[in-house]
Amino acid sequence: MALIYKIAPAALWRKAQDKGRFEGAPVDIADGFIHFSTAEQAQETAAKYFAGQDDLVLIAVDPEILGEELRFEPSRGGALFPHLHGPLPHDAVVWVKPLPLQPDGGHDFAGLLD
Repeated sequence: MALIYKIAPAALWRKAQDKGRFEGAPVDIADGFIHFSTAEQAQETAAKYFAGQDDLVLIAVDPEILGEELRFEPSRGGALFPHLHGPLPHDAVVWVKPLPLQPDGGHDFAGLLD
């Protein structure tokens, strides 16, 4: 099983846990779907959209549980990215781990991606 990943502010994830489901970050809500990345795409996503941001989590998700609401759609330069057209159910979450910020403003993915 190849996991997919969501990068999110830790505070936003804590709120989602209290609600029992994750409906996405503001950009996800505006776009109408939750943006995910594959293991190959996660570091580029972090660099492009989260550079210098601290207190983030990396959420690993089992895509097989998401069913037809998960679609791989063209994005950056035509690459296919996983998009979830609906809320993320907590039973699809495999793990959530801190995504540490390095001194250079990038994030440390060591040991996090499959």
